[in-house]
Amino acid sequence: MAKRIIFMGTPLFAVPVLKSLYQNGHSISVVYTQPPKKSHRGQKINKSPIQDISETLNLNFRTPGHLKNNEEEYKFLEELNADLAIVVAYGQIIPKEYLNLTKNGFINIHGSLLPKWRGAAPIQRSIMNLESETGISIMKINEELDSGPVSNLYKIKIDPNNNAKEVSKKLSLLAADKILDIIDDILENKVKFFEQDHSKATYAKKIDKEEGKIVWSNEASKIIGKINGLFPSPGAFFDFSGERYKILKAEVGYGSGKAGEVISDQLEIACGDNKSVKILEIQRQGKRPQKNVEFMLGSKIKKGSMLLNV
Repeated sequence: MAKRIIFMGTPLFAVPVLKSLYQNGHSISVVYTQPPKKSHRGQKINKSPIQDISETLNLNFRTPGHLKNNEEEYKFLEELNADLAIVVAYGQIIPKEYLNLTKNGFINIHGSLLPKWRGAAPIQRSIMNLESETGISIMKINEELDSGPVSNLYKIKIDPNNNAKEVSKKLSLLAADKILDIIDDILENKVKFFEQDHSKATYAKKIDKEEGKIVWSNEASKIIGKINGLFPSPGAFFDFSGERYKILKAEVGYGSGKAGEVISDQLEIACGDNKSVKILEIQRQGKRPQKNVEFMLGSKIKKGSMLLNV
């Protein structure tokens, strides 16, 4: 008899894992994902990427707004009597009382090398912190956030030019591959889980939009880390003449000047460490993205301009 699996996930990061399980013959009894959200003007309902792929694959899915104190969902899962739940960036804390509703518990695939970067934004935080490697952790969920015992860690290098979107894609494909290596052993209770070293835990708090504000007196490498770590959303930005500009792509340069000074006609900005940030792609608020050369043709930002947030 096929083992019954519950899958819980929401963003694009979780899609390759669900597809991998489905395409390799694992029985997905139900998918849980966050409910659709209205766009800012209320004209459109945005389904999660996991709901989209569930509909495509004709998988049964549920979208409760919350699990805590939700008797209907608790009873549904209790009666399902599933063998395992796999959680990938679901976006809700799994209540304690749910954790014994499957025969082999709830397994989480987390986008960091635990105990480093527990929490909501591990990929972004690792890039913003200029780290050279990251990875995924396969762990058993317990009551405390991302603190359960870990069975496997899989590492990748972080290229300094990679942004969060690119690293996320690499990690999600890695997760989709590696879960296949161990899922049968998890279902047969053959996998060993080891306690994390809690004294080394760090936390990746949710990204606040205002964290994207660039302070030009910082080191150039730190600014690049912010630009890459916050791409595509919410993005790193600066203000000039009452308008906001989002930097989409940039690299470290070796020009110097006053922090925040535009020091070339190619949109190169001096930083606080005698280096610079060379902006390669930029987006003015309400406009389309542009390469630096095209942008500079019609921009009020010229060589010699001083940007805010120095």
